[in-house]
Amino acid sequence: MSDFGGMEDLLQDFLQEAGDLLSDVDNKLVDLERAPEDRRLLNDIFRGFHTIKGGAGFLNAAELVTLCHLTENLFDKLRNAEMALTPALMDTIMAATQSVRDMFGEIAQGRQPDTAPAQVIDDLRAVLAGAVDRQSAVAAAATPAPAAVATAEGPNWLALHAAVTTGQHAGSPSVAARRQAAGVVDTAAAVDLGSLQPHFPPEGRRATDKPAAAVSGATSGRRAEERAAARETTIRVDTARLDQVLNLSGEIGLTKNRLTSLRADILAGRTDTETLQALDQAVSQLDLLVSDLQNSVMKTRMQPIGRLFQKYPRIARDLARQLGKDVELALVGEETEVDKTMIEDLADPLIHLIRNAVDHGVESAEERRLAGKPVNSVVRLEARQEGDHIVLIIADDGRGMSPERIRAKAIEKKIIGEEEANALDDRQSLNLIFLPGFSTMAQASAVSGRGVGMDVVKTNIQKLNGAIEIRSEPGKGSVFIISLPLTLAILPVLLVLLGEQPFALPLSMVREILPIDHQRMQEVGGRETLVVRGEILPVIALSRLLGWPEVQKPEYGVLMQSAERSFILAVDNFAGRDDAVIKALDDFRPRGVAGVTTLSNGQIVLILDMKELLVDLTTFPERDARSVPTRALEVFA
Repeated sequence: MSDFGGMEDLLQDFLQEAGDLLSDVDNKLVDLERAPEDRRLLNDIFRGFHTIKGGAGFLNAAELVTLCHLTENLFDKLRNAEMALTPALMDTIMAATQSVRDMFGEIAQGRQPDTAPAQVIDDLRAVLAGAVDRQSAVAAAATPAPAAVATAEGPNWLALHAAVTTGQHAGSPSVAARRQAAGVVDTAAAVDLGSLQPHFPPEGRRATDKPAAAVSGATSGRRAEERAAARETTIRVDTARLDQVLNLSGEIGLTKNRLTSLRADILAGRTDTETLQALDQAVSQLDLLVSDLQNSVMKTRMQPIGRLFQKYPRIARDLARQLGKDVELALVGEETEVDKTMIEDLADPLIHLIRNAVDHGVESAEERRLAGKPVNSVVRLEARQEGDHIVLIIADDGRGMSPERIRAKAIEKKIIGEEEANALDDRQSLNLIFLPGFSTMAQASAVSGRGVGMDVVKTNIQKLNGAIEIRSEPGKGSVFIISLPLTLAILPVLLVLLGEQPFALPLSMVREILPIDHQRMQEVGGRETLVVRGEILPVIALSRLLGWPEVQKPEYGVLMQSAERSFILAVDNFAGRDDAVIKALDDFRPRGVAGVTTLSNGQIVLILDMKELLVDLTTFPERDARSVPTRALEVFA
C-alpha cells in the first residue's frame, strides 16, 4: 500500500518536475567544476535544492527534506564565499545528489524514502561545521564500479546505465583547470574529423571529468525510478500548439457543415455549375485543413532532444573519472525537436556510443602527450534537423579506428572469412564493428568489450527506421552519424508494383529510379549486376525477396542505399509516392514488414522492412514460395 495515499497525482507531478530539476542540477555541478566561483551557477544550484526541498516537504518526505536542507546550507556558504569549492568538497556534493536521486526511486515505488547513507550525512555536517579532512569520502570513492552485465542476447542496458550513474568510481589524479573554449563550430562541417578540436558554439554545454563525485552504489530505488520512466506515457505540450489544434478542429467543423449542406442540395437535384464549384472548394478546403491538423497533432508529439541530452554530462564525467581520463562532453543542438517515442528509444544507444567514445575512442593522458595532442579530449554530442530527417552526431578526437585492424580482428574471431574480408573497402570494414560478437578488446572490462553493444545499437536504430554511419581516421578520431525520420507516425514511401500488388518502400533508402536493360546485366560471383556510373551494383528482384514466382522480367530498378550497401531492387512498375500513416502490427508482426498503411482507394499496403528482408536473403538464399510477407498479405486480404 502506498505511503502517499490520495496524493498519487501530486506524486507523479513532483517526480517529473523534481527529476528534471535534479538533472539540471547535475549538469550545473559538472559546469561548476570548471568555474568554481561562478555565482550564477552557485545560485541556480542553491535554488534547485531549495525547490526540491519544498516539494518533498509537501509530501512529508522528511528524510529527503533533511538531505536537501543540508546541501542547500552548503551552497549558501559557497555562494556567500564562506568556503571554497574543492575537488574533495565536490565529492560530498555529488554523493548527496546521488542520494537524492535514490530517494526519488523509493518515492516512485510509493513509499517514504529511507534515511540517506550515514556517510553522506556525516560528511555534509562535517563540512558545514568547518571540517576540511575529507579522507573518508575519498576512500569511499575508491570502490570500483560494478561490472555492466551483458548476455548473448545483448547488454543489460539498465545495468550499463546504473554502472555509470550510480556506481562508486575509483579516484583519479587531479587534472589541470579547464581552458576557456573559444571559437565557433561550423555545424555544416560538423562531421569533419578536423573540426573535433575543443571549440564549441555558445550554446554547447561541456561536461568535464575533473576529480569529484564519490557516489553511492546502485540501489533498488534507482532501478525503480528507471522502470517508472520507461513506462511513462504522458507528454508535455505547449498550450499554443493545443490552441492551434483546437482552432483547426473548429475550422474543420465549419467545413463539414458546409459539405453537409451541399450534399443535401445535390440530393435534392441541384447539380448546377455553381453548386459543383462550391463542392470542389469545400473539399479542397477540407483537404488543407486536415493536412494542417495532421501536422499540428504531430508537433504535439515533438519534444526538445535536450531532455534526453541532459542525462549524459554526468554519465560521461563519472565514466571518465573512473578511467582516469580527461574528457569534455559538448552538447550542441539541444533545442532540436524529436518524436517523444523516438527520444525514449534513443536513450540506451546513445549511452553506449558515449561510453564507447570515452572508453575506446579517447586515449589515456600519456598516449595523448606522446601523440602531440592536448591532454584533455573532446566528445561531442550534436543534434540537428536536415530536411525531413534528424541527424545525431557522436564524435571524439581520440585514437580513431583502423579498417585493417578491424578486418584482421573479424577474421581472427571467425566472424567473416579471409576472402570476404579482403573484398571489403574501408567503409564496409568499419561497419564490421556492428556484427554480433565483434570486439577489438583483448579482454572484456566492466565497461565494454563483450562484442554485443554495437550490434544492439544498430538494431535499435534500425527499429526507428534510421541508419548509422561511421567515419574514422586513425590518430584523429571517430564520428558516428545517426539519421532518423522526423517522426515515426508518418513515413514517406515509394509505392512499387509486383503485378497488380503494391508494396511500400521507405523513401529514405531510395536514391533514384532507372529502367533495367537486361542485355547490359552481367553475372558476377553468381549474382546479377548492373554498372551504374562506374559502380557495380547487385540486382535483387523484389519477387525473390518476397518468395513470389517471377511471372515476368522486371522492367524497372530502384537504386537503394543503406548504411551497409547499395543495390538495385528490380520491380514490375510504380504506383507513385505517398506519405504513409504507419499502422503498427502489434499482435502480428512478420519479419520483413515494418507496418501497414491504407491508400486513398481503401487498399491495405504492406510497408516493407528492407533491412530484414536482405538479412533473410543472406541467411536463406532459397526463399520459400510462401514467405512471411506473402502470408501477411493473405491475412489482410
